[in-house]
Amino acid sequence: MGLLDRFEQRLDRLVNGAFAKAFKAEVQPVEIASALQREMDDHAAVIARGRTVVPNSFGIDLATHDFERLAVYSAALRGELAELVREYAEEQHYALVSGITIRLDQDPDLDTGVFRVRSEALPDVVEADLPVAAPKAVSRPGQARLIIDGVSHPLTKPVTRVGRGSETDIRIDDPGVSRFHAEFLMGQDVTVRDLGSTNGIYLDGTKIHDAPLQDGDVLQMGSSSITFRRG
Repeated sequence: MGLLDRFEQRLDRLVNGAFAKAFKAEVQPVEIASALQREMDDHAAVIARGRTVVPNSFGIDLATHDFERLAVYSAALRGELAELVREYAEEQHYALVSGITIRLDQDPDLDTGVFRVRSEALPDVVEADLPVAAPKAVSRPGQARLIIDGVSHPLTKPVTRVGRGSETDIRIDDPGVSRFHAEFLMGQDVTVRDLGSTNGIYLDGTKIHDAPLQDGDVLQMGSSSITFRRG
C-alpha cells in the first residue's frame, strides 16, 4: 500500500468516512497530497553529498468554495498532510531543515476544483499550528518527566507513547525515530519499552528492549537524547 492510499485511509477514519462520500467533483485531499509530493521532488536541492533538502513549509491556495468545504476538516487534513510529507521525505531520503507547517489559504481568483501549492525551506519552524500533538502538560514538583531538547514532558498517564507519529503522546521530530518508537510505563518504577522501532533504544550506550529507569538516565532514540527525571 502506497503513501497516498494510507493517507486516504487515515484521513477517512478521522472524519468518519466523510471524505469517501463528499469529495467527488471538487478538490480532493489526495490531490493535494500528491501535489505536495511533486512539490518536494521539484524543489529538492542537493546541498552536500548524501543530503538533499526539500521544502518544509507549504501554503495551499484554494478557491472559496473548496476552502469553505475543506475548512470543516482543517485540523485533521493539515495533520495528515504533515505526516505524509514527513513519511515521503523519509522514504526518498530527503532532509527537512526544520518542522513542517501546512496552511490552507483562500484565493477568490481561483475556480472551484483548482488549487495552487507554495513551498519554502524555512529553518527554525515550530509546528505549533498543526494538530499533531496534545498540549503539553505542566510539570509539577515530584512528577516523573522526560527532558527532550531542553523541554520538560511530564509523564502523567499510566502509559506514555513516544515517537515521530502524530498519534503519540510525546512527538519527536527526528527521522531516526520510528512513528511508534517506545512507551513509558508508570509503576513503582518507570519502565521504558521498545515498540519494535527500526533503530532501537540505547541506555548508557547499550541497546535495550525494556528496562526500569533511574533518575538521570539518558536514552538515545535516533539522534535524539532523552533524559529521565524521577521528580
